[in-house]
Amino acid sequence: MASVTFDHATRCFAGMDRPAVRDLELDIADGEFMVLVGPSGCGKSTSLRMLAGLEEVDSGSIRIGDRDVTHLPPKDRDIAMVFQNYALYPHMTTAANMGFALKISRVPKPDIRQRVQEAATILDLGEFLDRKPKSLSGGQRQRVAMGRAIVREPRVFLMDEPLSNLDAKLRVQTRTQIAVLQRRLGTTTVYVTHDQVEAMTMGDRLAVLKDGMLQQVGRPKDVFAHPANTFVAGFIGSPAMNLFQAPLTADGAQLGGLTVPLPRAALRAAAAEGATRITLGVRPEEIQVLSPEDLATPALDMVVDTVEDTGAVAYLHATARLGQDLTPVVVRLPGRPTQGKGSPLRVAVRADAVHWFSPGTGLRLPTDTGPVRADVHVVDAEQNVPTG
Repeated sequence: MASVTFDHATRCFAGMDRPAVRDLELDIADGEFMVLVGPSGCGKSTSLRMLAGLEEVDSGSIRIGDRDVTHLPPKDRDIAMVFQNYALYPHMTTAANMGFALKISRVPKPDIRQRVQEAATILDLGEFLDRKPKSLSGGQRQRVAMGRAIVREPRVFLMDEPLSNLDAKLRVQTRTQIAVLQRRLGTTTVYVTHDQVEAMTMGDRLAVLKDGMLQQVGRPKDVFAHPANTFVAGFIGSPAMNLFQAPLTADGAQLGGLTVPLPRAALRAAAAEGATRITLGVRPEEIQVLSPEDLATPALDMVVDTVEDTGAVAYLHATARLGQDLTPVVVRLPGRPTQGKGSPLRVAVRADAVHWFSPGTGLRLPTDTGPVRADVHVVDAEQNVPTG
């Protein structure tokens, strides 16, 4: 096992107006499960391929443990990679696929058999060792691909969206297996996904990327509770955080019929920017639906556009009028909804559930109850300019 360090690593491709990965600075501890997450084109797979030696590093460096691997070929980096398309040899059995890399490395046959059997036991593949890939399900094929990585006993596992070809049920099942397996083996793992549910549930820490730049890194619950900027706030969480542009008043921010009190520290930061408006964010589960009889309570009025009823919870997709603007809003409700399409909706929000952001930079504003939580490179959400 080993730690992994990206030291200001940058990768540029010809014809692109910006680097695919720019000045990536990230430390991954020995034995840690790190998830790189972000939308398509954010640079997460390129970062993984740089670590694997499949992409060049134009500037900066990458270390595995104390060894600089920036210019080493993939075979000399002591890593094993699991791809999204399995990449199994169709003419080989499960056992042969799992042991092929060891065979090429001239590992003695008894050792190969032992390692393959141990990996098959871990992955519950013992009864499939004599089968070929065409007779295996998608989840079984992915476990064979993981077994092929395990038998090599690498210092670092690299996983590039390994669950993207599985159906929804298998994704849930397999992501649990991967997380349990990683904790059992204790091998440093770098996992790439665009699915923020995977990122929130699997990793020890997650690193959020956008346009080739690291936005925030931290424990999933910390990133969720303290997003560093509006991009992270809108990306992490399912459904995403509701973001509103609200005018500032003497008492706080005006959100429709609601006056939301502003923390003193956030108010001072907004005043220092000379702002007349502020961005506030509210998670869908933190919005309280008021009863039709509660007309005396100040509220944000909206109209329901559609309802997603999943059984245990329901999501109301609505539209609110804020001044001259129509703003989409998502509300999460427990149980079965009584509202339908076209229903009027009056809602309130708890002041302590509101997140505050600068309307100019998109950065999280300080509050009186806690600091901005971002361990590395908080960036300007609009311009991608590092601020620290």
